[in-house]
Amino acid sequence: MTKRRKKAAHTEFHTVKRIDNSRLVHHVEPARMQGVYRTAGWGALIAVFLMFYVYQHFRCIDLSFQLEDMRARQTKMSALNSELRLEIEGLRDPRRIDVIARRQLGLTEPLPTQVQDYEAPAGAEVASVRYVRANRAQ
Repeated sequence: MTKRRKKAAHTEFHTVKRIDNSRLVHHVEPARMQGVYRTAGWGALIAVFLMFYVYQHFRCIDLSFQLEDMRARQTKMSALNSELRLEIEGLRDPRRIDVIARRQLGLTEPLPTQVQDYEAPAGAEVASVRYVRANRAQ
C-alpha cells in the first residue's frame, strides 16, 4: 500500500514597509581603522617594490637584446671596414693609377723641355697642403 501525502500549501504574504536608514551611522573603532590603514600602506609599499623589481627585470632583458643587436652590428661594421680598407689599398696602388693615366686619360711623362723650374720672388711665402687624418675617437 502506498500512502499518499498531501503537500502543504504555502501562502506568501508581501508587505511593504518604509524604513528610513538615513540616520543610522556605523561607527568604526579608530584602532581598527588604524590597522586597515597600516595594512593598506604595507600592501602599497610591497606593490611599489614589486613593480620596481618587474621594471628592472624587463629593462635588463630589453638591454640584453639591445646589446646583442649592437654586437651583431659591430661585427657587420668590422667586416665592412675591412672590405673598405682593402678596396682603398687597391685604389691607392701607384701601378693601377699609372695604367689608368696612360691608357684611359692618354697621359705621358713630360719631356725635359716641358718642365720649367720655378723660382719664388724674394719675401714670398709658398703655401703647402698637408693631409690631416681624422680623429678615430669621434
